[in-house]
Amino acid sequence: MTSRSATDAGPAGRTAPTARVLCDARALAESPPLPGGVLWKLAESGRQLDANVVRLAPGDRITAHTETQLDVMLLVVSGDGVLGTGTADESQPLTEGALAWLPHGAQRSITAGEAGLTYVTVHQRRPGMRISTRPRP
Repeated sequence: MTSRSATDAGPAGRTAPTARVLCDARALAESPPLPGGVLWKLAESGRQLDANVVRLAPGDRITAHTETQLDVMLLVVSGDGVLGTGTADESQPLTEGALAWLPHGAQRSITAGEAGLTYVTVHQRRPGMRISTRPRP
């Protein structure tokens, strides 16, 4: 069996994207505990999405904030925690396998439980910074 790269030559020598497994999120979550942070991120060229595997150490949190432009999907890989929704009485538990939608414009926070929390986020790719001309007054 031969392996295929991310892009293979297509008609007229153009490269065509190829589906493939990028990482094992469960194995990343089970690796020795490290300080919280991004364990993996999608970095392929030409992508339309951004994705990350993030670990929060026990008790760590992402403070309350509002993403004004992007919806985000969050999938818990391991551990547990709490999804804050901006209203104290409406926080929701996050456990392994939980899939949460974080719509743009909604306030959210994430707090890891006693075992920490590892999750995958996926959202539309943010456009890069562009240099443009200054509008005339």
